[in-house]
Amino acid sequence: MAVFEDLKVDLTVVLGRSHMPLHMLLRMGRGAVIELEATESDMVEILANDHPIARGQIVVTGNRISVEITELIRKADVVRLPGVTIGQGAVPVLDGGVDFL
Repeated sequence: MAVFEDLKVDLTVVLGRSHMPLHMLLRMGRGAVIELEATESDMVEILANDHPIARGQIVVTGNRISVEITELIRKADVVRLPGVTIGQGAVPVLDGGVDFL
């Protein structure tokens, strides 16, 4: 079990995404707000080391925000196409814009 103590896994929860041209991003200043194409009731995607492993829902209790896992993604279900982001309506990464997760 000591081997697993040093195992590093980066977990990421994708709440929403937005697509905009790079020139608009460069014009934004500190405190700018980027509107996401998602609502608080949408499912979130959970990534481990940038690979999708689960889907879930946001749960707000008082001033705490947590993620409830509702579905595990089996390895065979993960689509691995170069240059494509995960999720519904996937957008190619290199199309002149910037995707925010």
